[in-house]
Amino acid sequence: MSGSVEKVAVIRDTYTRFNASERANHWVVAVCAILLMLSGLAFFHPAFYWLTALFGGGQAARVLHPWIGVVMAISFTGMGVRMFCQNIWNADDSKWLGRIGDVIANRDENLPEVGRFNAAQKLVFYVMFWSVITLLLSGLALWHQYFGDLVPIGMQRFAGLLHAVTAAAMIITMIIHIYAAIWNAGSTRAMTRGSVTGGWLWRHHRKYLREEVAKSK
Repeated sequence: MSGSVEKVAVIRDTYTRFNASERANHWVVAVCAILLMLSGLAFFHPAFYWLTALFGGGQAARVLHPWIGVVMAISFTGMGVRMFCQNIWNADDSKWLGRIGDVIANRDENLPEVGRFNAAQKLVFYVMFWSVITLLLSGLALWHQYFGDLVPIGMQRFAGLLHAVTAAAMIITMIIHIYAAIWNAGSTRAMTRGSVTGGWLWRHHRKYLREEVAKSK
């Protein structure tokens, strides 16, 4: 990066990473995902059935679970449309992922410049993208109130297995995503306040900082 860009990064205290609409969209998806995880675990094994009390009992949880899923699918569709182009994989992402040891050791100087999202964040996006689609379709097949008579029993059984496996993959991805956000100081601020410092962008998303500086010229 040229000296002029570094100077702008220092002079300007903060940069908007996520605007209010993007943050609201993210938190709607996050809250829905957590509610679906809790209610889904309650249905998955009797040991977790006590979680239905959070929703007003077993019957209420069964009624709410699919509708929350629909809300999450719609919300994630909005997020996907907004951020799809910025999550397209490129050669730098492969290089970044190949140097994951440097990422963990915080040796950012050894990493290729990163745009708005790094390779790990893009992988989370892809897992969530396909998980939401799979959970929605398999969930519809299991929604007996509206589609029970339309789906053969064999397909319902397969849908139940697919729903459980996909949900497990999404839960694991969510845990990794939350851990990474806490581990990478400044990430949680980006999704709560919307802004990050120029120094944070210079260190973690240098290519994105270049783009933001170019816009301000």
